[in-house]
Amino acid sequence: MLVLLLLAAAVGYAVMFMPKADEAGTGGAGGAERTGAAGQVNPAPDASSEPRPDDGSPPASGNSPSGSASGGTETQSGGLPGGFTLRKDAEGFRIAVADGWDRAPKNGRGQVVYTHAGFELIVVPGRDSAARYGSDPMVYQREKEGELQPYRDSSWATASGLRTIQVGGRTSAEGQFTWTGGDGRELFVRNVALLLDGRYHVVQVRGPEAERDEVTRLFEQASASYRYPG
Repeated sequence: MLVLLLLAAAVGYAVMFMPKADEAGTGGAGGAERTGAAGQVNPAPDASSEPRPDDGSPPASGNSPSGSASGGTETQSGGLPGGFTLRKDAEGFRIAVADGWDRAPKNGRGQVVYTHAGFELIVVPGRDSAARYGSDPMVYQREKEGELQPYRDSSWATASGLRTIQVGGRTSAEGQFTWTGGDGRELFVRNVALLLDGRYHVVQVRGPEAERDEVTRLFEQASASYRYPG
């Protein structure tokens, strides 16, 4: 009986005063092992991770409107860059025009002209027929198109980048031209003649020869966006 009491006392002493197994070797609250464990179990969130749907970030889709609260213009098409608006013209066509440009009513030559600061966007919606002028847009552009008559009449003129394009049933001819205007200015001109349903449509941008990049920027938006539903 005495032996059993001594054993019970020894076990009680061990339970009360011996260190716990999960406290051994921790090195205290600032020990290296604890720091390492924390870094593995609870890693800090990656700053480059995708935003959660509920964190207030804008969606990553391309459907958000362009422009800004400081006065940027919202376009009717998400595919247009800032500074352009897709206009639905009274003459039945749609085209991307730089913001702030002025439109003149259709003139006696069948042209709708948008102008701004020495630049012109000339649109001819179906004035000439293939029955009269032939069905080759390149021949029409180089020899018959009225908007390029100044090129043909000029004593100093060049043509480059001439090409015929066929996309989805649409055939067009495109080119780059330079000539001296009536006021003595050297002009750089980008032109496309499209044959749609037996009629020719012209999109042309004119500007100073020294502003070739700007003429090209304006022309690319206008020609790529031109539609004539009829």
